[in-house]
Amino acid sequence: MNLFKKQGVLILDFGSQYTQLIARRVREQHVYSEILQPNVKVSDIVERNPSAIILSGGPSSVFGKSAPEFDISILDLGIPILGICYGLQLLVHHSGGKVESTGKGEYGFAKLNIQSYDSLFNAVSERTQVWMSHMDHVTHVPEHWSVLAESENGIIASLCHDKNKWYATQFHPEVIHTIEGEQILQNFLFNVSECSPTWTSGNFIKEQVEQIQKQVGDGQVLVGVSGGVDSSVVAALLHKAIGEQSSAVLIDHGLLRKNEANLCVHALKDGLGVKIQSFNESNVFLPKLNGISDPEKKRKIIGEQFIRSFESISDKLGDFSFLAQGTLYPDVIESGVSHGKTAHVIKSHHNVGGLPDDIDFELVEPLRELFKDEVRNVGRELGLPDSLIDRHPFPGPGLAVRIIGKITEERIQILQNADQIYMEILHDEGIYHEIWQAFAVLIPIKTVGVMGDQRTYENLCGIRAVTSHDGMTADWYRMPEHVMARISSEIVNSVRGINRVVYDITSKPPGTIEWE
Repeated sequence: MNLFKKQGVLILDFGSQYTQLIARRVREQHVYSEILQPNVKVSDIVERNPSAIILSGGPSSVFGKSAPEFDISILDLGIPILGICYGLQLLVHHSGGKVESTGKGEYGFAKLNIQSYDSLFNAVSERTQVWMSHMDHVTHVPEHWSVLAESENGIIASLCHDKNKWYATQFHPEVIHTIEGEQILQNFLFNVSECSPTWTSGNFIKEQVEQIQKQVGDGQVLVGVSGGVDSSVVAALLHKAIGEQSSAVLIDHGLLRKNEANLCVHALKDGLGVKIQSFNESNVFLPKLNGISDPEKKRKIIGEQFIRSFESISDKLGDFSFLAQGTLYPDVIESGVSHGKTAHVIKSHHNVGGLPDDIDFELVEPLRELFKDEVRNVGRELGLPDSLIDRHPFPGPGLAVRIIGKITEERIQILQNADQIYMEILHDEGIYHEIWQAFAVLIPIKTVGVMGDQRTYENLCGIRAVTSHDGMTADWYRMPEHVMARISSEIVNSVRGINRVVYDITSKPPGTIEWE
Protein backbone atom coordinates (compact mmCIF):
# COMPACT_ATOMS: atom_id res chain seq x y z
CA MET A 1 0.00 0.00 0.00
CA ASN A 2 1.35 3.42 -0.95
CA LEU A 3 2.38 5.93 1.68
CA PHE A 4 -0.51 8.29 0.94
CA LYS A 5 -2.95 5.47 1.70
CA LYS A 6 -1.11 4.39 4.85
CA GLN A 7 -1.60 7.86 6.28
CA GLY A 8 -5.34 7.63 5.72
CA VAL A 9 -8.43 6.83 7.76
CA LEU A 10 -10.12 3.48 8.30
CA ILE A 11 -13.89 3.53 8.80
CA LEU A 12 -15.52 0.59 10.55
CA ASP A 13 -19.03 0.21 9.18
CA PHE A 14 -21.62 -0.73 11.80
CA GLY A 15 -24.48 -0.45 9.32
CA SER A 16 -25.13 3.29 9.15
CA GLN A 17 -26.92 4.69 6.13
CA TYR A 18 -24.30 7.45 6.22
CA THR A 19 -21.10 5.36 6.20
CA GLN A 20 -20.36 6.12 2.54
CA LEU A 21 -20.80 9.82 3.30
CA ILE A 22 -18.18 9.60 6.04
CA ALA A 23 -15.73 8.15 3.52
CA ARG A 24 -16.64 10.85 1.02
CA ARG A 25 -16.25 13.71 3.50
CA VAL A 26 -12.82 12.46 4.56
CA ARG A 27 -11.68 12.27 0.94
CA GLU A 28 -12.88 15.82 0.34
CA GLN A 29 -10.09 16.80 2.71
CA HIS A 30 -7.60 14.94 0.46
CA VAL A 31 -7.21 12.18 3.04
CA TYR A 32 -7.57 8.59 1.88
CA SER A 33 -10.41 6.65 3.53
CA GLU A 34 -11.34 2.99 3.39
CA ILE A 35 -14.42 1.23 4.75
CA LEU A 36 -13.98 -2.06 6.58
CA GLN A 37 -16.28 -4.42 8.41
CA PRO A 38 -16.35 -4.02 12.22
CA ASN A 39 -14.99 -7.54 12.77
CA VAL A 40 -11.80 -6.71 10.87
CA LYS A 41 -8.64 -8.29 12.29
CA VAL A 42 -6.34 -6.03 14.24
CA SER A 43 -3.46 -7.24 12.07
CA ASP A 44 -5.25 -5.90 8.98
CA ILE A 45 -5.53 -2.48 10.61
CA VAL A 46 -1.89 -2.47 11.69
CA GLU A 47 -0.83 -3.42 8.14
CA ARG A 48 -2.67 -0.38 6.74
CA ASN A 49 -1.00 1.90 9.28
CA PRO A 50 -3.82 4.48 9.46
CA SER A 51 -3.55 7.90 11.05
CA ALA A 52 -7.05 7.51 12.49
CA ILE A 53 -10.05 5.22 12.85
CA ILE A 54 -13.70 6.26 12.61
CA LEU A 55 -16.48 4.12 14.11
CA SER A 56 -19.68 4.69 12.12
CA GLY A 57 -23.24 4.91 13.31
CA GLY A 58 -25.61 1.98 13.03
CA PRO A 59 -29.08 0.66 13.89
CA SER A 60 -28.00 -1.64 16.75
CA SER A 61 -27.87 -1.08 20.50
CA VAL A 62 -24.51 -1.67 22.16
CA PHE A 63 -26.20 -3.88 24.74
CA GLY A 64 -28.38 -5.71 22.21
CA LYS A 65 -27.90 -9.31 21.10
CA SER A 66 -27.71 -8.22 17.45
CA ALA A 67 -24.81 -5.81 18.02
CA PRO A 68 -22.10 -6.37 15.37
CA GLU A 69 -18.94 -8.17 16.42
CA PHE A 70 -16.10 -5.82 17.29
CA ASP A 71 -12.56 -6.62 18.38
CA ILE A 72 -12.06 -4.32 21.37
CA SER A 73 -8.27 -4.81 21.14
CA ILE A 74 -8.48 -2.18 18.38
CA LEU A 75 -8.86 0.28 21.23
CA ASP A 76 -5.39 -0.65 22.46
CA LEU A 77 -3.57 0.35 19.23
CA GLY A 78 -2.96 3.92 20.33
CA ILE A 79 -4.58 5.31 17.17
CA PRO A 80 -6.87 8.37 17.37
CA ILE A 81 -10.53 7.33 17.14
CA LEU A 82 -13.71 9.23 16.29
CA GLY A 83 -16.97 7.53 17.22
CA ILE A 84 -20.12 8.78 15.47
CA CYS A 85 -23.58 8.07 16.94
CA TYR A 86 -23.44 4.29 17.55
CA GLY A 87 -19.66 4.69 17.49
CA LEU A 88 -19.91 7.11 20.44
CA GLN A 89 -22.06 4.66 22.35
CA LEU A 90 -19.63 1.84 21.58
CA LEU A 91 -16.65 3.78 22.96
CA VAL A 92 -18.56 4.77 26.09
CA HIS A 93 -19.84 1.22 26.62
CA HIS A 94 -16.36 -0.31 26.40
CA SER A 95 -14.91 2.38 28.68
CA GLY A 96 -17.21 1.54 31.57
CA GLY A 97 -19.85 4.18 30.93
CA LYS A 98 -23.58 3.64 30.63
CA VAL A 99 -25.79 3.81 27.55
CA GLU A 100 -29.56 3.56 27.90
CA SER A 101 -32.79 4.02 26.01
CA THR A 102 -35.60 6.04 27.54
CA GLY A 103 -37.98 5.29 24.69
CA LYS A 104 -37.43 8.78 23.31
CA GLY A 105 -34.91 9.59 20.64
CA GLU A 106 -33.51 12.68 18.98
CA TYR A 107 -34.17 12.96 15.25
CA GLY A 108 -33.51 15.88 12.97
CA PHE A 109 -31.99 19.29 13.67
CA ALA A 110 -30.58 20.24 17.06
CA LYS A 111 -28.55 23.11 18.52
CA LEU A 112 -25.40 22.43 20.53
CA ASN A 113 -24.39 23.89 23.85
CA ILE A 114 -20.61 23.59 23.48
CA GLN A 115 -18.67 23.33 26.74
CA SER A 116 -15.15 23.13 25.32
CA TYR A 117 -13.89 24.73 22.12
CA ASP A 118 -10.54 22.99 22.21
CA SER A 119 -9.66 20.30 19.65
CA LEU A 120 -12.90 18.98 18.08
CA PHE A 121 -14.89 22.23 18.26
CA ASN A 122 -12.09 24.64 17.46
CA ALA A 123 -13.44 27.52 15.30
CA VAL A 124 -17.02 26.14 15.52
CA SER A 125 -19.82 28.66 16.13
CA GLU A 126 -21.71 28.89 19.39
CA ARG A 127 -24.96 26.88 19.31
CA THR A 128 -24.13 25.43 15.92
CA GLN A 129 -26.77 23.29 14.18
CA VAL A 130 -26.24 19.53 13.95
CA TRP A 131 -28.17 16.50 12.72
CA MET A 132 -29.31 13.89 15.26
CA SER A 133 -30.62 10.40 14.52
CA HIS A 134 -30.51 8.16 17.60
CA MET A 135 -32.62 6.40 20.23
CA ASP A 136 -30.03 5.37 22.85
CA HIS A 137 -27.89 7.93 24.64
CA VAL A 138 -25.19 8.23 27.31
CA THR A 139 -26.50 8.37 30.90
CA HIS A 140 -23.20 7.89 32.74
CA VAL A 141 -19.88 9.34 31.61
CA PRO A 142 -17.00 6.86 32.10
CA GLU A 143 -13.84 7.66 34.00
CA HIS A 144 -11.22 9.71 32.11
CA TRP A 145 -13.86 11.08 29.72
CA SER A 146 -15.02 14.69 29.47
CA VAL A 147 -18.22 16.12 28.00
CA LEU A 148 -17.55 18.53 25.12
CA ALA A 149 -21.13 19.43 24.17
CA GLU A 150 -24.77 18.77 24.96
CA SER A 151 -27.89 19.17 22.87
CA GLU A 152 -30.70 21.57 23.76
CA ASN A 153 -32.45 18.59 25.34
CA GLY A 154 -29.62 18.12 27.81
CA ILE A 155 -28.42 14.92 26.09
CA ILE A 156 -24.68 14.41 25.78
CA ALA A 157 -23.75 15.27 22.19
CA SER A 158 -19.97 14.92 22.28
CA LEU A 159 -17.24 13.56 24.56
CA CYS A 160 -13.52 12.96 24.54
CA HIS A 161 -11.11 10.70 26.39
CA ASP A 162 -8.64 12.87 28.25
CA LYS A 163 -5.54 10.84 27.28
CA ASN A 164 -6.25 8.45 24.37
CA LYS A 165 -7.24 10.89 21.62
CA TRP A 166 -10.67 9.31 21.47
CA TYR A 167 -13.43 11.67 20.40
CA ALA A 168 -17.10 11.00 19.88
CA THR A 169 -20.22 12.75 18.61
CA GLN A 170 -23.81 11.68 19.10
CA PHE A 171 -24.69 13.76 16.03
CA HIS A 172 -23.59 13.14 12.43
CA PRO A 173 -20.88 15.58 11.27
CA GLU A 174 -20.77 13.91 7.84
CA VAL A 175 -24.24 15.03 6.68
CA ILE A 176 -24.83 18.45 5.15
CA HIS A 177 -27.51 19.18 7.76
CA THR A 178 -24.71 19.55 10.32
CA ILE A 179 -23.79 23.07 9.27
CA GLU A 180 -20.17 23.03 10.48
CA GLY A 181 -19.58 19.31 10.11
CA GLU A 182 -16.71 19.92 7.72
CA GLN A 183 -14.88 22.04 10.31
CA ILE A 184 -15.44 19.38 12.99
CA LEU A 185 -14.04 16.65 10.73
CA GLN A 186 -11.10 18.86 9.76
CA ASN A 187 -10.33 19.36 13.43
CA PHE A 188 -10.28 15.61 14.02
CA LEU A 189 -8.31 14.77 10.88
CA PHE A 190 -5.62 17.43 11.11
CA ASN A 191 -5.50 18.81 14.67
CA VAL A 192 -6.09 15.53 16.51
CA SER A 193 -4.89 12.82 14.11
CA GLU A 194 -2.27 14.77 12.12
CA CYS A 195 -3.40 13.21 8.83
CA SER A 196 -1.58 14.13 5.63
CA PRO A 197 -3.68 15.60 2.77
CA THR A 198 -2.02 13.44 0.11
CA TRP A 199 -5.09 11.84 -1.50
CA THR A 200 -4.98 13.75 -4.78
CA SER A 201 -5.81 13.00 -8.41
CA GLY A 202 -2.13 13.05 -9.30
CA ASN A 203 -1.23 10.53 -6.60
CA PHE A 204 -4.17 8.32 -7.56
CA ILE A 205 -3.11 8.27 -11.21
CA LYS A 206 0.47 7.45 -10.28
CA GLU A 207 -0.66 4.57 -8.06
CA GLN A 208 -3.10 3.17 -10.63
CA VAL A 209 -0.57 3.33 -13.44
CA GLU A 210 1.76 1.21 -11.32
CA GLN A 211 -1.03 -1.22 -10.36
CA ILE A 212 -2.24 -1.59 -13.95
CA GLN A 213 1.28 -2.27 -15.18
CA LYS A 214 1.77 -4.83 -12.41
CA GLN A 215 -1.57 -6.59 -13.05
CA VAL A 216 -1.36 -6.62 -16.83
CA GLY A 217 2.33 -7.23 -17.41
CA ASP A 218 2.81 -7.65 -21.15
CA GLY A 219 -0.82 -8.70 -21.72
CA GLN A 220 -3.34 -7.03 -23.99
CA VAL A 221 -6.31 -5.16 -22.51
CA LEU A 222 -9.69 -4.54 -24.11
CA VAL A 223 -11.23 -1.38 -22.65
CA GLY A 224 -15.02 -1.20 -22.63
CA VAL A 225 -16.19 2.34 -23.40
CA SER A 226 -19.84 3.35 -23.06
CA GLY A 227 -19.63 7.06 -23.88
CA GLY A 228 -19.82 8.18 -20.25
CA VAL A 229 -17.13 9.87 -18.18
CA ASP A 230 -16.26 6.74 -16.16
CA SER A 231 -15.32 4.48 -19.04
CA SER A 232 -13.68 7.39 -20.88
CA VAL A 233 -11.41 8.02 -17.88
CA VAL A 234 -10.57 4.30 -17.75
CA ALA A 235 -9.61 4.37 -21.44
CA ALA A 236 -7.36 7.40 -20.90
CA LEU A 237 -5.82 5.86 -17.77
CA LEU A 238 -5.06 2.57 -19.54
CA HIS A 239 -3.60 4.48 -22.46
CA LYS A 240 -1.30 6.35 -20.07
CA ALA A 241 -0.33 3.16 -18.22
CA ILE A 242 0.30 0.70 -21.06
CA GLY A 243 -0.15 2.59 -24.33
CA GLU A 244 -0.59 0.29 -27.34
CA GLN A 245 -1.29 -2.71 -25.11
CA SER A 246 -4.79 -1.32 -24.58
CA SER A 247 -7.49 -1.15 -27.22
CA ALA A 248 -10.68 0.73 -26.43
CA VAL A 249 -13.94 -0.56 -27.86
CA LEU A 250 -17.25 1.24 -27.83
CA ILE A 251 -20.15 -1.15 -28.28
CA ASP A 252 -23.24 0.59 -29.59
CA HIS A 253 -26.06 -1.56 -28.26
CA GLY A 254 -28.66 0.61 -29.94
CA LEU A 255 -29.60 2.25 -26.66
CA LEU A 256 -27.24 5.23 -26.64
CA ARG A 257 -28.27 8.85 -26.98
CA LYS A 258 -28.39 10.39 -30.43
CA ASN A 259 -24.93 10.59 -32.07
CA GLU A 260 -23.30 9.54 -28.80
CA ALA A 261 -21.02 6.86 -30.24
CA ASN A 262 -19.42 9.21 -32.77
CA LEU A 263 -18.93 12.03 -30.25
CA CYS A 264 -17.18 9.76 -27.75
CA VAL A 265 -14.92 8.06 -30.29
CA HIS A 266 -13.73 11.36 -31.77
CA ALA A 267 -13.14 12.94 -28.35
CA LEU A 268 -10.89 10.08 -27.21
CA LYS A 269 -9.17 9.43 -30.53
CA ASP A 270 -8.58 13.02 -31.64
CA GLY A 271 -8.14 14.56 -28.20
CA LEU A 272 -5.95 11.98 -26.42
CA GLY A 273 -4.74 9.62 -29.10
CA VAL A 274 -6.53 6.66 -27.54
CA LYS A 275 -6.75 3.64 -29.82
CA ILE A 276 -10.52 3.14 -30.07
CA GLN A 277 -13.02 1.55 -32.41
CA SER A 278 -16.80 1.51 -32.42
CA PHE A 279 -18.93 -1.58 -33.16
CA ASN A 280 -22.66 -1.49 -33.79
CA GLU A 281 -24.11 -4.51 -31.97
CA SER A 282 -27.72 -3.32 -31.82
CA ASN A 283 -28.85 -6.24 -33.99
CA VAL A 284 -27.59 -8.55 -31.22
CA PHE A 285 -28.73 -6.68 -28.10
CA LEU A 286 -32.22 -5.57 -29.11
CA PRO A 287 -33.62 -9.02 -30.03
CA LYS A 288 -32.50 -10.33 -26.62
CA LEU A 289 -34.49 -7.54 -24.95
CA ASN A 290 -37.62 -8.19 -27.00
CA GLY A 291 -40.64 -8.47 -24.69
CA ILE A 292 -38.59 -7.91 -21.50
CA SER A 293 -40.10 -5.44 -19.04
CA ASP A 294 -38.41 -6.30 -15.73
CA PRO A 295 -35.51 -3.85 -15.13
CA GLU A 296 -33.31 -6.40 -13.35
CA LYS A 297 -33.67 -8.80 -16.28
CA LYS A 298 -32.81 -5.97 -18.69
CA ARG A 299 -29.63 -5.18 -16.76
CA LYS A 300 -28.51 -8.79 -16.56
CA ILE A 301 -29.24 -9.45 -20.24
CA ILE A 302 -27.27 -6.35 -21.22
CA GLY A 303 -24.45 -7.16 -18.79
CA GLU A 304 -24.03 -10.65 -20.17
CA GLN A 305 -24.30 -9.57 -23.80
CA PHE A 306 -21.67 -6.88 -23.25
CA ILE A 307 -19.27 -9.62 -22.17
CA ARG A 308 -20.23 -11.88 -25.06
CA SER A 309 -19.82 -9.02 -27.54
CA PHE A 310 -16.44 -8.11 -26.07
CA GLU A 311 -15.37 -11.76 -26.32
CA SER A 312 -16.45 -11.92 -29.95
CA ILE A 313 -14.77 -8.63 -30.84
CA SER A 314 -11.57 -9.55 -29.01
CA ASP A 315 -11.28 -12.69 -31.14
CA LYS A 316 -11.29 -10.45 -34.21
CA LEU A 317 -8.91 -7.80 -32.89
CA GLY A 318 -6.27 -9.90 -31.17
CA ASP A 319 -5.40 -11.91 -28.07
CA PHE A 320 -6.90 -10.11 -25.06
CA SER A 321 -6.64 -11.53 -21.56
CA PHE A 322 -8.02 -8.49 -19.73
CA LEU A 323 -11.18 -6.38 -19.86
CA ALA A 324 -11.10 -2.90 -18.32
CA GLN A 325 -14.35 -1.19 -17.32
CA GLY A 326 -15.54 1.89 -15.45
CA THR A 327 -16.90 0.39 -12.25
CA LEU A 328 -17.27 3.01 -9.49
CA TYR A 329 -17.64 2.76 -5.72
CA PRO A 330 -21.41 3.55 -5.75
CA ASP A 331 -21.90 0.79 -8.38
CA VAL A 332 -20.28 -1.72 -6.05
CA ILE A 333 -22.25 -0.49 -3.02
CA GLU A 334 -25.66 -0.55 -4.72
CA SER A 335 -25.00 -3.98 -6.21
CA GLY A 336 -24.47 -5.36 -2.72
CA VAL A 337 -20.92 -6.66 -3.20
CA SER A 338 -18.99 -4.06 -1.24
CA HIS A 339 -16.20 -5.03 1.16
CA GLY A 340 -17.24 -8.65 1.39
CA LYS A 341 -20.58 -7.69 2.89
CA THR A 342 -23.85 -9.17 1.71
CA ALA A 343 -25.72 -5.89 1.42
CA HIS A 344 -29.26 -5.38 0.21
CA VAL A 345 -29.19 -5.11 -3.58
CA ILE A 346 -30.75 -1.80 -4.58
CA LYS A 347 -30.19 -2.54 -8.25
CA SER A 348 -27.70 -4.62 -10.17
CA HIS A 349 -25.25 -2.64 -12.25
CA HIS A 350 -24.53 -4.16 -15.64
CA ASN A 351 -20.80 -4.09 -14.93
CA VAL A 352 -20.98 -5.45 -11.35
CA GLY A 353 -24.00 -7.47 -10.22
CA GLY A 354 -25.13 -7.97 -13.81
CA LEU A 355 -22.01 -9.80 -15.02
CA PRO A 356 -22.22 -13.49 -15.93
CA ASP A 357 -20.21 -16.01 -13.89
CA ASP A 358 -18.27 -17.39 -16.85
CA ILE A 359 -16.03 -14.60 -18.14
CA ASP A 360 -13.03 -15.21 -20.37
CA PHE A 361 -11.33 -12.03 -19.16
CA GLU A 362 -9.59 -10.92 -16.00
CA LEU A 363 -11.21 -7.63 -15.02
CA VAL A 364 -9.27 -4.37 -14.64
CA GLU A 365 -11.28 -1.82 -12.62
CA PRO A 366 -9.02 1.09 -11.67
CA LEU A 367 -11.88 3.40 -10.56
CA ARG A 368 -13.55 0.90 -8.25
CA GLU A 369 -12.71 2.95 -5.13
CA LEU A 370 -13.79 6.35 -6.50
CA PHE A 371 -16.91 8.46 -6.31
CA LYS A 372 -18.13 10.27 -9.42
CA ASP A 373 -16.63 13.69 -8.67
CA GLU A 374 -13.27 12.05 -7.93
CA VAL A 375 -13.44 10.40 -11.35
CA ARG A 376 -14.02 13.79 -12.96
CA ASN A 377 -10.98 15.21 -11.16
CA VAL A 378 -8.88 12.30 -12.44
CA GLY A 379 -10.22 12.93 -15.95
CA ARG A 380 -9.17 16.58 -15.81
CA GLU A 381 -5.72 15.56 -14.61
CA LEU A 382 -5.47 13.15 -17.57
CA GLY A 383 -6.48 15.87 -20.04
CA LEU A 384 -9.94 14.68 -21.08
CA PRO A 385 -12.06 17.35 -22.82
CA ASP A 386 -14.77 19.10 -20.81
CA SER A 387 -17.39 17.68 -23.17
CA LEU A 388 -16.73 14.23 -21.69
CA ILE A 389 -15.79 15.16 -18.12
CA ASP A 390 -18.82 17.35 -17.45
CA ARG A 391 -21.40 15.04 -19.03
CA HIS A 392 -24.19 13.94 -16.77
CA PRO A 393 -23.91 10.30 -15.68
CA PHE A 394 -25.33 7.88 -18.23
CA PRO A 395 -26.14 4.27 -17.30
CA GLY A 396 -24.32 1.42 -19.02
CA PRO A 397 -27.62 -0.20 -20.04
CA GLY A 398 -28.43 3.14 -21.63
CA LEU A 399 -32.00 3.91 -22.60
CA ALA A 400 -33.04 0.36 -21.72
CA VAL A 401 -33.56 1.53 -18.13
CA ARG A 402 -35.18 4.78 -19.20
CA ILE A 403 -37.79 3.07 -21.34
CA ILE A 404 -40.16 1.72 -18.75
CA GLY A 405 -41.63 -1.58 -19.89
CA LYS A 406 -40.93 -3.22 -23.22
CA ILE A 407 -38.27 -1.97 -25.60
CA THR A 408 -38.96 -1.46 -29.29
CA GLU A 409 -37.04 0.43 -31.96
CA GLU A 410 -39.93 2.90 -32.22
CA ARG A 411 -39.85 3.61 -28.48
CA ILE A 412 -36.05 4.01 -28.57
CA GLN A 413 -36.33 6.59 -31.32
CA ILE A 414 -39.08 8.49 -29.48
CA LEU A 415 -36.98 8.70 -26.32
CA GLN A 416 -33.77 9.62 -28.17
CA ASN A 417 -35.56 12.57 -29.79
CA ALA A 418 -37.15 13.74 -26.54
CA ASP A 419 -33.89 13.39 -24.62
CA GLN A 420 -31.95 15.35 -27.24
CA ILE A 421 -34.41 18.26 -27.02
CA TYR A 422 -34.23 18.18 -23.22
CA MET A 423 -30.41 18.29 -23.14
CA GLU A 424 -30.20 21.02 -25.79
CA ILE A 425 -32.58 23.25 -23.83
CA LEU A 426 -30.63 22.76 -20.57
CA HIS A 427 -27.45 23.84 -22.37
CA ASP A 428 -29.20 26.72 -24.12
CA GLU A 429 -30.66 28.01 -20.84
CA GLY A 430 -27.24 27.78 -19.16
CA ILE A 431 -28.34 25.43 -16.36
CA TYR A 432 -26.91 22.09 -17.55
CA HIS A 433 -23.92 22.37 -15.20
CA GLU A 434 -26.12 23.22 -12.20
CA ILE A 435 -27.58 19.72 -12.47
CA TRP A 436 -25.91 16.47 -11.42
CA GLN A 437 -28.01 14.32 -13.74
CA ALA A 438 -30.93 14.96 -16.05
CA PHE A 439 -32.74 12.66 -18.44
CA ALA A 440 -36.04 11.81 -20.05
CA VAL A 441 -38.07 8.67 -19.34
CA LEU A 442 -40.61 7.04 -21.63
CA ILE A 443 -43.53 5.78 -19.55
CA PRO A 444 -45.77 2.97 -20.83
CA ILE A 445 -48.93 5.01 -20.35
CA LYS A 446 -50.87 6.76 -23.08
CA THR A 447 -52.94 9.84 -22.43
CA VAL A 448 -55.51 11.80 -24.39
CA GLY A 449 -54.44 15.09 -25.94
CA VAL A 450 -55.54 17.61 -28.52
CA MET A 451 -53.35 18.69 -31.44
CA GLY A 452 -54.67 20.71 -34.35
CA ASP A 453 -58.24 20.27 -33.12
CA GLN A 454 -57.79 16.52 -33.32
CA ARG A 455 -57.76 13.96 -30.53
CA THR A 456 -54.41 12.27 -29.83
CA TYR A 457 -53.65 9.24 -27.70
CA GLU A 458 -49.89 9.14 -27.22
CA ASN A 459 -47.09 8.36 -24.78
CA LEU A 460 -46.34 10.05 -21.47
CA CYS A 461 -42.79 11.38 -21.07
CA GLY A 462 -41.21 12.01 -17.66
CA ILE A 463 -38.28 14.36 -17.19
CA ARG A 464 -35.89 14.09 -14.25
CA ALA A 465 -33.19 16.44 -12.93
CA VAL A 466 -31.33 16.09 -9.63
CA THR A 467 -28.53 17.75 -7.69
CA SER A 468 -25.99 15.68 -5.78
CA HIS A 469 -22.41 15.60 -4.50
CA ASP A 470 -21.64 11.92 -4.93
CA GLY A 471 -24.69 10.14 -6.35
CA MET A 472 -25.38 8.33 -3.06
CA THR A 473 -28.04 10.89 -2.13
CA ALA A 474 -29.76 13.42 -4.38
CA ASP A 475 -32.36 16.16 -4.32
CA TRP A 476 -34.67 17.10 -7.17
CA TYR A 477 -33.61 20.20 -9.07
CA ARG A 478 -35.86 23.25 -8.77
CA MET A 479 -36.30 23.78 -12.49
CA PRO A 480 -37.33 27.34 -13.44
CA GLU A 481 -40.95 27.40 -14.61
CA HIS A 482 -40.17 28.98 -17.96
CA VAL A 483 -37.61 26.23 -18.67
CA MET A 484 -40.08 23.49 -17.79
CA ALA A 485 -42.66 25.11 -20.01
CA ARG A 486 -40.19 25.30 -22.89
CA ILE A 487 -39.10 21.67 -22.48
CA SER A 488 -42.68 20.43 -22.41
CA SER A 489 -43.75 22.53 -25.36
CA GLU A 490 -40.83 21.61 -27.61
CA ILE A 491 -40.99 17.88 -26.83
CA VAL A 492 -44.75 17.66 -27.41
CA ASN A 493 -44.59 19.76 -30.57
CA SER A 494 -41.50 18.09 -32.05
CA VAL A 495 -41.57 14.42 -31.01
CA ARG A 496 -44.21 12.35 -32.66
CA GLY A 497 -45.47 9.82 -30.14
CA ILE A 498 -45.48 12.05 -27.02
CA ASN A 499 -48.36 14.32 -26.06
CA ARG A 500 -47.75 14.93 -22.34
CA VAL A 501 -44.68 15.72 -20.16
CA VAL A 502 -44.41 15.38 -16.36
CA TYR A 503 -41.59 16.42 -13.97
CA ASP A 504 -40.24 14.07 -11.28
CA ILE A 505 -39.81 15.77 -7.87
CA THR A 506 -38.65 12.73 -5.87
CA SER A 507 -35.37 12.86 -3.94
CA LYS A 508 -32.95 9.97 -3.26
CA PRO A 509 -33.84 8.44 -0.88
CA PRO A 510 -36.64 7.39 -1.00
CA GLY A 511 -36.33 7.11 -4.79
CA THR A 512 -33.25 6.28 -6.82
CA ILE A 513 -31.91 8.69 -9.43
CA GLU A 514 -32.77 6.43 -12.35
CA TRP A 515 -36.31 5.10 -12.59
CA GLU A 516 -35.13 1.53 -13.16
